[in-house]
Amino acid sequence: MMTWKKLAATTAAFGFGAAALSGIAINTTPAMAADTTLKIAFLGSPDDEDYDGSLVLKNYVESASNGAIEVEIFPSGRFCSNADECSEALLDGRLEIYITTNGGLAGWYPPAQFLDLPYLLPNDRVAECVFDGPLVGKIRAAVLQDVGAARLMAVSNTGGWRNIATTSKQVKTPDDVDGLKLRTIGADIQIELVKSLGGNPTPIAWPEVYTSLGTGVVEGTKNGITDIVNMKFQDHLKYISLDGHAYMAALWWMNEDAFQDLSPEHQRIVYDGFQFLKQTARVLPMRKGVDAFETFKEAGGTIYSPTAEEKAAFQKAAQPVWDWYEKNFGDEWIQAAQTAVNDCEAKLTAEFEEAAK
Repeated sequence: MMTWKKLAATTAAFGFGAAALSGIAINTTPAMAADTTLKIAFLGSPDDEDYDGSLVLKNYVESASNGAIEVEIFPSGRFCSNADECSEALLDGRLEIYITTNGGLAGWYPPAQFLDLPYLLPNDRVAECVFDGPLVGKIRAAVLQDVGAARLMAVSNTGGWRNIATTSKQVKTPDDVDGLKLRTIGADIQIELVKSLGGNPTPIAWPEVYTSLGTGVVEGTKNGITDIVNMKFQDHLKYISLDGHAYMAALWWMNEDAFQDLSPEHQRIVYDGFQFLKQTARVLPMRKGVDAFETFKEAGGTIYSPTAEEKAAFQKAAQPVWDWYEKNFGDEWIQAAQTAVNDCEAKLTAEFEEAAK
């Protein structure tokens, strides 16, 4: 029997790859001057799923448009060196496509912090269903109305789930977080979460986290496993609790003027390209996570999955974060998000029950 790896090797030998296996056309368009150039920029490296997804979009868009649209990819901060610069370039039209995290979007549209409400999303299937549903359209419309310059095209994943990882203490319950100095990003909602669990939130820039863990400036962090291993944090982190308090969504934006300048036919091609990108960038963090967890364990790390009772205790302890959000932004987005989650859970349950007959 031919294994998946052997099949992939065979197809590669004949000039095909993952795109062909998934039904995406391979770009065989002869080199020619394009009518439109779309630039994609992000801060991640070519090893990230963002780059793989961008390659898939580039291949599809250039092929389906017969070369009328060219896509240029700028990873590793080659076009803009930080999130603020990239956002500014997107919003003023110098850049056509950019990716933000939930926290990055909150910089333009603060109510978007609802996407990081702790324990909002229970698992990957529900998260992907939610980010394929009407909630995305609601976010798109709100940002177009309030910001005006960026159109949400797709939501993928960038690193899996945020979990609590520590240097010297296994976290099993909220009580175990009490007094811990945990690194956070500067987003208010992330800081409020650590406070609600009894920890001491310590915002630290990403390039400084490794040293801060090693010197004891912080005793832990809240990151996905692939980010932890990519940055070699396992040199210092020895415990991970899979509490899954936040889905690391990746929101893909296109400059609104650039989108409207496209013909309806090309708008559809670009939109479909983003859906192929989304599929690619969702799968890769899962696959890379398998190896990353093994790397963490090989470095002497311990991985713990909270029980249902322990998970419920985390959810209860995090309730003040929800209260903080509602006090500052109202409950419109909370209600929209919870409705989306409930609808998706019902849909997925019905699918299973039908399949199990």
